[in-house]
Amino acid sequence: METTDHDAIAVNDTPEPRSGRKIIHVDMDAFYASVEQRDNPELRGKPVAVGGSAARGVVAAASYEARAFGVRSALPSITAKRRCPDLIFVPPRFDVYRAVSAQIREIFAEHTDLIEPLSLDEAYLDVSENKQAIPIATEIAMQIRARIKEVTGLNASAGVSYCKFLAKMASDLNKPNGQAVITPRMGPAFVEALAVKKFHGVGPATAAKMERLGILTGADLKAQSLPFLRQHFGKAGTWYYAIARGIDERPVQPDRPRKSIGAEDTFTDDIFDLAAARAEVPPLAAKVWRHCEAKNLRGRTVTLKVKFSDFQQITRSRTVSTAAASASDIENIAQSLLEPLFPSEKGIRLIGVTVSSFDEEQTVSDEQLRLLI
Repeated sequence: METTDHDAIAVNDTPEPRSGRKIIHVDMDAFYASVEQRDNPELRGKPVAVGGSAARGVVAAASYEARAFGVRSALPSITAKRRCPDLIFVPPRFDVYRAVSAQIREIFAEHTDLIEPLSLDEAYLDVSENKQAIPIATEIAMQIRARIKEVTGLNASAGVSYCKFLAKMASDLNKPNGQAVITPRMGPAFVEALAVKKFHGVGPATAAKMERLGILTGADLKAQSLPFLRQHFGKAGTWYYAIARGIDERPVQPDRPRKSIGAEDTFTDDIFDLAAARAEVPPLAAKVWRHCEAKNLRGRTVTLKVKFSDFQQITRSRTVSTAAASASDIENIAQSLLEPLFPSEKGIRLIGVTVSSFDEEQTVSDEQLRLLI
């Protein structure tokens, strides 16, 4: 999708439906791998994976040269090497990535204080009112990308729209090193034509459930009533009802509440018995609790993640009425979720523990619902 003057979003536009905001989503291209290629000229133009090359290693990030072979993040290293025999593994340098991320954040701050980081390599910016009084949001995105290239030597892609959901979707349209805009006039039609499995926030399990219900596209989703979507998807049904109409009123939050805190461990040898599996839980619970203490967060939901030797992955969660107040609380819930998984015919290669439900999930307001209905 090319950006033209006709498609550019002016800061003083009044977009439909019901939003005057101008949101930019900036996403660094293959961030970790690009930093490694920048700092080591011998890696440039070659397939690079950041992560461990050992049998139990996992790819944390992949260069675009590696992605051409089907190598992607979270892929087991042994599978990645099979897909791309010439793949070069480099260990992660998170201190360097954090330093570069701080440089990028400073560039964002030249334009607005309304910055919501999602990770080290992507963020939302609200430039409805910006520090440099630039009237066109697409021009701001181009300046930010050019400045990132000048300061860090790295490429970034950007999406521009009137809401966070569509800005995120737009940033993926012309990757790498490109940008796209979805105007208020284009938004509803764009969503209707989009496959629901490509919606940001719709994972494989939800996409499969929607497919079973005959919902394959945004248009199919829009055709469903609010009661129907709530019946099948709970509170998330309200969210799907809204975005099917191109509506996302979530604000850009400079201090975005943390959704979860977790820790996991991949084992050198597969675990087959309950006693060995139980022994792995306390250090994970303790690590999670330390982070909760540091952030002064208390969660009511504990999730156990288990990955088997054949790479099948399952999660089990339990939500309690009173937030976990110690590492022991987290451990006890995680252990109760682990025990029903045994005896197991398959070995376990990874166990993870996560705490969440720190804050109420973002929902569409009652006033917004009245407007939608």
